[in-house]
Amino acid sequence: MPDESIELAHTIVDVLEEKKGEDILLLDLVGVASFTNLFVICSGRSVRTLKALSNEVRRTVKEKHERRPLQVEGDSSSGWILLDYGGVILHLFSPTLRDYYALEQLWAEGRVVLRMT
Repeated sequence: MPDESIELAHTIVDVLEEKKGEDILLLDLVGVASFTNLFVICSGRSVRTLKALSNEVRRTVKEKHERRPLQVEGDSSSGWILLDYGGVILHLFSPTLRDYYALEQLWAEGRVVLRMT
């Protein structure tokens, strides 16, 4: 796995932890998914929290890594935001939608690198 993906993922995890993201999961998908190396999955309890997490990740990644997301899907009011950085994809969920989509189970073949509950 490229070092840049790991560094980017750790930057994202650090921001999420600092900004009170909940149940942060870093999942290694090398050899499991052809479209990315890592998923970062995180919950936020409110629309406001999801928006703040997304904004701060975008700002910090732009500042530290000079990168913008290749794609952004969803928004805070929908309860799901996806920020696609190529080698790292961030999923921000409300707890209800995280349970509903169950990405951890869908991608269970991936290796858990880090879990912060």
